[in-house]
Amino acid sequence: MAQKEAKASEEAKPPSPAETSMIIASTAAPAALAAPSWFTPKRLLVIFCLINLLNYVDRGTIASNGVNGSRQTCTESGVCTPGTGIQGEFNLNNFQDGVLSSAFMAGLLIASPIFASLAKSVNPFGLIGVGLSVWTFATLGCGCSFGFWSIAVFRMLVGVGEASFISLAAPFIDDNAPAAQKTAWLSIFYMCISSGYALGYVYGGVVGSHTKWRYAFVGEAILMLPFAILGFVMKPFTDSRGNCYSTIQKPSNSKVNPISRFMKDMKVLLGDKVFVVNVLGYIAYNFVIGAYSYWGPKAGYNIYHMSNADMIFGGVTIACGILGTLGGGFLLDYMTGTISNAFKLLSSVTLIGGAFCLGAFWMKNLYAFLALFAIGQLLVFATQGPVNYVCLHCVKPSMRPLSMAISTVAIHLFGDVPSAPLVGVLQDAINNWRATALILTSIFYPAALIWFIGIFLHSVDRFKEESEHQITTKTETSNTTPMDEGKKIETIESVAEP
Repeated sequence: MAQKEAKASEEAKPPSPAETSMIIASTAAPAALAAPSWFTPKRLLVIFCLINLLNYVDRGTIASNGVNGSRQTCTESGVCTPGTGIQGEFNLNNFQDGVLSSAFMAGLLIASPIFASLAKSVNPFGLIGVGLSVWTFATLGCGCSFGFWSIAVFRMLVGVGEASFISLAAPFIDDNAPAAQKTAWLSIFYMCISSGYALGYVYGGVVGSHTKWRYAFVGEAILMLPFAILGFVMKPFTDSRGNCYSTIQKPSNSKVNPISRFMKDMKVLLGDKVFVVNVLGYIAYNFVIGAYSYWGPKAGYNIYHMSNADMIFGGVTIACGILGTLGGGFLLDYMTGTISNAFKLLSSVTLIGGAFCLGAFWMKNLYAFLALFAIGQLLVFATQGPVNYVCLHCVKPSMRPLSMAISTVAIHLFGDVPSAPLVGVLQDAINNWRATALILTSIFYPAALIWFIGIFLHSVDRFKEESEHQITTKTETSNTTPMDEGKKIETIESVAEP
């Protein structure tokens, strides 16, 4: 009898606060799963494209004549023309002006692997929010700078801020793109590079010619601020099949040194032949593209005596960059996106596109040059989607941010950064722009050969592999359901521990 009374009293006792919270969480979960999420995959793609566009608008802005400007010049008779823009106001020589670009690249290259490593243990959306906040602050600082060293430091911080985004955005896009359109979505994202540069030239020129150059950076900071805030509030969402995944990555040993973990990941990455071959081809390709973007107008002016070389090369690059990048992505999806097919596309379009560009610089007639060069540019820009597809799919999901970061570091450090000065040295030595352009363009052939080797490598698409020590909970739901609402859907990390 006493046992029955004790049991009855326990049943009548109100639940504890912990039990109450668990009941609330369990009853709230269905409601959470029914609530639509604003952050659908297509909207995420649009947001990331706008951020990428702003990043490259900034690069074009600081290179524009309206913002970068020129130093004061004086004639022999003593008549001086005042300097304009950054170079004129701070009285920078050409070396100091070049250091501003190097400072940006230093911040980008140093910070990219750091953000990629942190993505394994920190919310990647939060990292993007932090990086874009740094970018916004640093860009505003460029507009408020008071001398060479101050603007150099702020340019380095702009590179740090951009690093968080370029390493983490592509994996998210690849994760959430429809299976048959993955390369097309990546191509849309990378299309913003050429269009961003071009918009930056125009934006910097307009602002610099009508107001002070400082306002160009202030305007960029204002435009980026909403995206920086958005990084802290964005929530994941379900995939295109309507499955809801809540994923936590946790190292098996929480006391593992981050540096040791980074070195271990680097060893795995650099031991992947597919990744190494892909990046080596990308370096050779970017060596040519980087020199084209820097020396192209000057070479065109000297070879063909173009009076408006900037506009002609800019127009060809914008049009071919957009059409070629999109075309390459859709073509790989049509061929069925595999690593082997990506290498086939990379080697063929680079080989044929390089031949058209080489033939263009042999032409004596301006219009024949423009026709061949446009076709060549259209083909070589088709590599953007496939080359990044290989970077993302040849490694495990947990390694993709690091894969993108190291790829970015390598193509800049060994590609476009040294190509401009080396081409300048070559031109000084032979003093023939046509010969210089032909020698530079011939480097497309080693790139095509390296990517051709990739066709015969044993490759495994690791896109669907689960990351090590990853916990996944799956719930059937609609394709507009939030993946993780924090309080409402809980994944218990302790399950991963032995």
